Amino acid sequence: MSVPSASYSVTMRVALDNAADIGTVSGAVSDVGGLVTAIDVVEPVDGRMVVDLTCNAIDDAHAELLRATVDAVEGANVQAISDRTFLLHLGGTIAVEPKIALKTRDDLSMAYTPGVARVSMAIAKDKSLARKLTIKRNTVAVVTDGSAVLGLGNIGPEAALPVMEGKALLFKRFAGIDAWPVCLDTQDVDEIVRTVQLLAPVYGGINLEDIAAPRCFEIEARLRELLDIPVFHDDQHGTATVVYAALINALRVVGKEMKDTRVVLLGVGAAGVAIAKLLLAEGIGDVVGVNRHGILDPNDERLDEDRRWLATHSNVEHRTGDLSVAMTGADVFIGVSGPNLVTEEQLTLMAPKSIVFALANPEPEIDPVIARRHAAIVATGRSDEPNQINNVLAFPGIFRGLLDAGASHVTEEVEIAAGRAIADAVGSDELSANYIVPTVFNPTVVSAVAAAVMKVAKPARR
Repeated sequence: MSVPSASYSVTMRVALDNAADIGTVSGAVSDVGGLVTAIDVVEPVDGRMVVDLTCNAIDDAHAELLRATVDAVEGANVQAISDRTFLLHLGGTIAVEPKIALKTRDDLSMAYTPGVARVSMAIAKDKSLARKLTIKRNTVAVVTDGSAVLGLGNIGPEAALPVMEGKALLFKRFAGIDAWPVCLDTQDVDEIVRTVQLLAPVYGGINLEDIAAPRCFEIEARLRELLDIPVFHDDQHGTATVVYAALINALRVVGKEMKDTRVVLLGVGAAGVAIAKLLLAEGIGDVVGVNRHGILDPNDERLDEDRRWLATHSNVEHRTGDLSVAMTGADVFIGVSGPNLVTEEQLTLMAPKSIVFALANPEPEIDPVIARRHAAIVATGRSDEPNQINNVLAFPGIFRGLLDAGASHVTEEVEIAAGRAIADAVGSDELSANYIVPTVFNPTVVSAVAAAVMKVAKPARR
């Protein structure tokens, strides 16, 4: 399943006795599973040709194998190797830039003292002016405690920072929103809630990110109650929104109705519970939640409040047992769990024209190649597979709409409107088994989602 990826991209500076050896070196890289993406001639040195050879590897060990392989080619010598991902992150991936030029004394006196005092006094008299006269109108805090980062787990606030920077970069690139990482050195719910509450005056919205369940549910609920700005846990609601959009179009392709569809949901963490709640609100026929112990049982004392809610409000046939029991006759499988947890035999148990969303990243619940043998439609979270279900389709447009509307809260109506807008971004002439969601670089998605959100968003309390 593993293939070379740009996330493990390296550049080797290679000295060649003969320029014709470039082809030999490229072939050697390919022979051991590497992918050459660029060859740049640097300069001749001491009669030898020096080139920069850029390759994609599978992982760190594979990158080292590529280096050793090139070095072993007769007439080639690797002088240096650099990891392009680490180079990209040197000094961080985001920065603050001024919106105005300070060229004269007049500029300074208006932007800062004494002129800025007039703006401060205006806000002191009417706090709602902060949305108009400060960065608040276009700024989001990306808040994490570092407890559930990507597939890396509980790695802490410092290690979470590069990921939060990346999230802020996506906000800016796709929606023009100024976002900033807020990585908290605590995993205490009360401390997190109070800290975000104290920081909130600066921001127009809060994006909770990579906070482990069930803690994330309580943090979000309490902050939504306390604050008059939108609070959005992307791992829950961003994922649910894009899955909903993908399912709308997948059902269109196979000719099934939402109300007649039974979904098996493997993985009932933050994303799984949010997906289930949104689909149930939209009239899905049934959802059967499955965790490591099997089909959710509402009488299971190990379940927390949210998972017990799901167990109580789903599984209308009262099935009991393991994943195979759940999969029998199912129309849709949605996995937000871990790698290689579904077998090919289990896929054969599903209904005709089945739909498989295997979203564990980077290794899905089942190899997409195998899944496509049995399912009419297959989607993953991977960028190197068709039908990538990626949260970047949702959160930039959702926040763009919320900020422009001056919204106070994220509602279920907001998520539904966003999901429908994402689905509708794929035209009827484009829709197919291999294209059920737009690509993340589709320029129409953010504006369409933002417009849909603005129609249903509730303005902030004044």
